[in-house]
Amino acid sequence: MNRIETIKLEKNLFYKDALVLKYSISYPKITYSDYSNCIECFNIYNESIALELRRKAENELFTEAKELYDYNSSHGYPIMTYEVILDFNITYNFDNLLSLYYDEYLFSGGAHGNTIRSSQNWDLLNCCQIPFYSFWNDNPYFLIDVFKSINAQIAKNPEYYFDNYCELVLETFNPESYYITPNCLTVFFQQYDIAPYSSGIQTFCV
Repeated sequence: MNRIETIKLEKNLFYKDALVLKYSISYPKITYSDYSNCIECFNIYNESIALELRRKAENELFTEAKELYDYNSSHGYPIMTYEVILDFNITYNFDNLLSLYYDEYLFSGGAHGNTIRSSQNWDLLNCCQIPFYSFWNDNPYFLIDVFKSINAQIAKNPEYYFDNYCELVLETFNPESYYITPNCLTVFFQQYDIAPYSSGIQTFCV
């Protein structure tokens, strides 16, 4: 098993003595692996994700937060604090396979924030990420089976999804939106793709 440490970047940003933006960014760093040739590649890749989000938070989003503060304060509206959170979850970590997903949450005013999920599936032996189709090399029609499985799982509780979920599954399916677990491959859809916000990010074991 690969040893993984959590690195965290946190900061509160103030404007006119008011807290207008805060961020908490966590990302993984491999501290030991039998596949040492890939440690630096993995670590640099994930550090760059965190640093880019920090740059965005401290520049574009901070600018937006200051503008929102000025607008709200001049119109007598409540002061909103922007919030940026990036967290990760390791879903598989055995031998040369390492899988994880990130949830990036942004609150920029309004009724609620939004979360975007992304994933990584690493073959540490060859130091590359694993494409979804590689798990079905002997089945050229694997997507048909994947869609059937997803729709069958939705059909058990269709009230949590949009009425035209079959069409939306086809339209919004992203072969990069998956991660490995000990039991299966888990496919996920972003908020609003196939279900209302209240249903959250939808996942399916295929």
